[in-house]
Amino acid sequence: MATYQPIFPNDKWPARYTFSPAVRVGNLIFLSGTTGTDDAGNIVGPGDIVAQTRRIFEKFELILKSAGASLANIVETTDYFLSLEDYNKTAALRRELFKGPPWPAATGVVVSGLIREGALIEIKGIAAV
Repeated sequence: MATYQPIFPNDKWPARYTFSPAVRVGNLIFLSGTTGTDDAGNIVGPGDIVAQTRRIFEKFELILKSAGASLANIVETTDYFLSLEDYNKTAALRRELFKGPPWPAATGVVVSGLIREGALIEIKGIAAV
């Protein structure tokens, strides 16, 4: 089995969580699904899918930076939305953040709910370094 290294961008990771924010295996970094929360766990931009999406990618940027990478290293995302309308609202932000083409591979899934109350989106990703 390949060994993996958990990635913690800072010492604020709550001990109660049973997962790592990201895990590195070889040249791949697997970013755990996350929602648009601040350091205290509060939803950023309640009701605002773009603000929540931006916050998610800010969190990814911190994780990736601690591993010597950046958003430019993201090769795939999976986005979980509560509605198709919300999905359409995030396209401009993805263009801004990823500066493609080329763009990362992406999967969008409309779900009936997310674990974090008030979250409109959850995203997980894979980066290659």
